Amino acid sequence: MTQQLDPLLPEAEVDPDSHPAIDWEIDPWDNSDRTGTVERLRRQTRVFKWGVYALMCLTIVMVMIAGAVGWWYVQKLNPEGEPGPVQSFTVAEDETLETLAERLEDEGLISDANVFEQYVDRDGGLEITPGYYEIRPNDHMGNVLGRLRTPPGQTYSQVTFPEGFTLVQMARRLDAEIDRMSADDFLAASKDSSITSVYKPAGVASLEGLLFPDTYQVSNAESEGQVIDRMIGLMERVGGQEDIVSKSAALGRTPYEILIIASMIEKEARVAEDRAKISRVIHNRLFVTASNPEQPFPLQIDAAVLYGRNQLEIDPDTPFSEVRQIPSDWNTYLLPSLPATPIANPGRASINAALNPAPNPPPGDVICRDLPKPDECFYFFYVLADEDGTHAFAATGEQHQANVEIAAAAGLL
Repeated sequence: MTQQLDPLLPEAEVDPDSHPAIDWEIDPWDNSDRTGTVERLRRQTRVFKWGVYALMCLTIVMVMIAGAVGWWYVQKLNPEGEPGPVQSFTVAEDETLETLAERLEDEGLISDANVFEQYVDRDGGLEITPGYYEIRPNDHMGNVLGRLRTPPGQTYSQVTFPEGFTLVQMARRLDAEIDRMSADDFLAASKDSSITSVYKPAGVASLEGLLFPDTYQVSNAESEGQVIDRMIGLMERVGGQEDIVSKSAALGRTPYEILIIASMIEKEARVAEDRAKISRVIHNRLFVTASNPEQPFPLQIDAAVLYGRNQLEIDPDTPFSEVRQIPSDWNTYLLPSLPATPIANPGRASINAALNPAPNPPPGDVICRDLPKPDECFYFFYVLADEDGTHAFAATGEQHQANVEIAAAAGLL
């Protein structure tokens, strides 16, 4: 019989020799053949772990790069700092998204043209509309795009200055059309010496005749001086297109003198057909005066006299017969040559007429037939001939007087 050990006895008190009959139970774990062994990691396991580690590192790097690119992109879209003051930006007729983005970057209104193009493409594109826009530099590209998507008519005021308007009339028109602008500020800006024209001679203070009459889109960001500067720029462009420099020299005149002549044509002519003939009358009289200064042939342009009356602030009710006896820089009845300045701002047709006067009438013309020398027939006079504004032209004083009597009888004078 197997003897059981008392579990309460201390292990040290058990004497195996005193219990020879104890039959020990065999624990299967006591077998040395079952003892566990540690195996080395296989090579492929290590390679796999290193691959996973490398992939994790690459992923982290890619995330960091993506984060850096994203941060750069966000900075391009929305630059740090507050947007600057509003600036005017013109979208041309033939503008493309590429040229538009490049000009926006060149003018400092966006930070990156390529990013702007990508942003526009991702945001549904842009229907480019020519005109004037107000854009703030350093603004979010979304705001820039929003302004370019707003039609110019909603952000700009359109003002039309008719041909033949004087500076005073232009000032009043701007005052009436745009609430924030005033006639006084416009006239003050017209006297600013920093605003000038390539056609204005030294010593001339007035900008009269140097502003091109047209329809302008005036933004809320522009001042009266900026409007004037744009009008001068357009006059210079039109003058260049009409070749005013070389053609005026061929006529023995300066570009400024041509603009004086054009302004008088603008105020005198009422129908297009008369412009070139009135131009010829003026050039003929100037030629006679230059040929014989002792016996000048005054221009006698009534519109110039009336302009002088306004400049001198003479009572408008004063009879014209009295006004033309008052000396002024524009009284062409008393002056031997051109008035001191243009008397209005002429349009393209009058500038063209001043540069291209009509030829004198041929010998067979009705006003030349009775002259002693029909081949020496020149336009020297004109007067209204009908209610449409057509003029009757004459070569002699007698012919002219007869035309005046006809006009007076018809109630045209």
